Amino acid sequence: MKRKAIELLLILKKILFIVPYPIGVAPSQRFRFEQYFDVLRKHDFEFTVASFWSAKGWSILYQRKHVWKKILLFLLGCIHRFLLLFKIHSYHIIFLHREALPLGPPVFEFIVTKILKKQIVYDFDDAIWLPNTSAQNSMVRKLKYHQKVGSICKWSRKVSCGNEFLVNYAKTHNDNVYLNPTTIDTTYHQPKIKTSHPHNVIIGWTGTHSTTKYLNHLVPVLTELKNKYPIQIMIISNQKPDWEIDDYKFISWNKAHEIRQLDQIDIGIMPLEDTLWEQGKCGFKALQYMAMEKPAVVSNVGVNKIIIDHTVDGYLCNTLEDWQTYLTELILSDTKRKLLGANGRKKVKQAYSVASNTSLFLSLFE
Repeated sequence: MKRKAIELLLILKKILFIVPYPIGVAPSQRFRFEQYFDVLRKHDFEFTVASFWSAKGWSILYQRKHVWKKILLFLLGCIHRFLLLFKIHSYHIIFLHREALPLGPPVFEFIVTKILKKQIVYDFDDAIWLPNTSAQNSMVRKLKYHQKVGSICKWSRKVSCGNEFLVNYAKTHNDNVYLNPTTIDTTYHQPKIKTSHPHNVIIGWTGTHSTTKYLNHLVPVLTELKNKYPIQIMIISNQKPDWEIDDYKFISWNKAHEIRQLDQIDIGIMPLEDTLWEQGKCGFKALQYMAMEKPAVVSNVGVNKIIIDHTVDGYLCNTLEDWQTYLTELILSDTKRKLLGANGRKKVKQAYSVASNTSLFLSLFE
């Protein structure tokens, strides 16, 4: 009897993370739960991460070529998910990020919750119930089955969402919904360079290839600023953007050097469109800039309105004229850049850091 009680206790501390991508490569995974792994260890949790895509699959997933390799690796991922069903029994909680399989209805989730009777904590940080397939994989758009998000919410024990817009959607399917913001580890994200670039101010943007499209909106503003002031534009991404500005510095994102890369910029920008999809964004770029003491100039869209206190720790822009005005002000004033940057880091530490959010994150597993 005592042995069974001990075995049950051990199972209660075991978590299975079911995720789309390999560890350490996808921002949504890194900043929603991977950076809490040490916290879980300190609280005696054991956990396993089961990704759908292998490292090889991730490396080609957003390329236009390699169609047959993608199909083969997709089938391999499906096989791994099927085999995973035979191991589910040894875990108390299943933490599901976004979806178990990238295509088709939620068959895996149905089996786990309705047949195997396991508890799911469902986490997402985008409006993934809305169609938004990448151009590189447009051929599978009709197979995405976006409506499964509502079903998974309904079957889950708890739902973890990155902002209020997502929370409001999830609450139409489940009463046990948590606002769990995307957070920054401020012991890792902190500035190293103490001097700025008064004679060559660097305006920087960071993000994956899927969001470089938003930069096109700022081409007229950035072009005019480049003609008037000694500035440099820096893009940090996994792919070089195809846009109309030729004279810019591109840095291929590298996890080992990401802090040093971010630390080179003086002003961080985050342009967005204003559609339902952007309402689901969780402001990660702005939070990164702020954590690094870089003033954030962002579109006045979605959760950005909550993260940024306008003129205090960043600027919210509604029009191209706003972008022109606020970027010019920061280009011309090193003092203003430092003030907004310092206030931004203070905001992140207080409200959007791993330290400030740890208790809420742990409550997902209670």
